[in-house]
Formats: sequence, C-alpha cells, structure tokens
Amino acid sequence: MSKPAPNLAKVIALDLLSVGRVPLILLVLIFSSAMGVVFITHHTRQAITEKDQALVERERLDNEWRNLLIEETALAEHSRVQAVAKKELEMKRPDSDKEVIINLP
Repeated sequence: MSKPAPNLAKVIALDLLSVGRVPLILLVLIFSSAMGVVFITHHTRQAITEKDQALVERERLDNEWRNLLIEETALAEHSRVQAVAKKELEMKRPDSDKEVIINLP
C-alpha cells in the first residue's frame, strides 16, 4: 500500500509555528504597523479637511457679521429714523409750548 501524500498547507503551518515563530511574529508586527500608519494618515487627512471647512465657515460668518453691522448702522441713522417717522407714522416734532420736561430727583 502506498502512503497518502502529506497535506502541504498543514506542513507549512506546522513549520511556521515550530521553526518560524520569529519571522511570523515580525511579519505580524510589520503588517500591524503598516495598518496603523494607514489608519493615522486617514484620520489626519479627515481632521485637516474638517479644519479647512471650519475656517471657511468662520470666514463666511465673519463677512455676514460685518454686513449686519453695516446694515444696523445704516438703519439706525438719525436722519433715516426721522424720515421714517414723518413719512410712515405721520409724526411731527411737537411745538416748544407743548413739550413737558420731567425732573428726576
């Protein structure tokens, strides 16, 4: 009777576990280190992208804030308020004899 052929995968696995432990451990460490580098690089690039988006949003909000300040200044100008009071509310300046002055203690 002939002897069955040995299973090559089983022989390689047994050889790696018995004789080739150090190279196997080094291979696993190299692979995990490479995966760590890829992971860190990915997260760093994501953080940089988020930072850039936040800076663009901050610049947009700063511009909007400046425009709102200019608009507020224009709307609160005394001559404009007086013109709106006369035109839309039909207000007029009271005569000096109708003015009442109140003195606070």
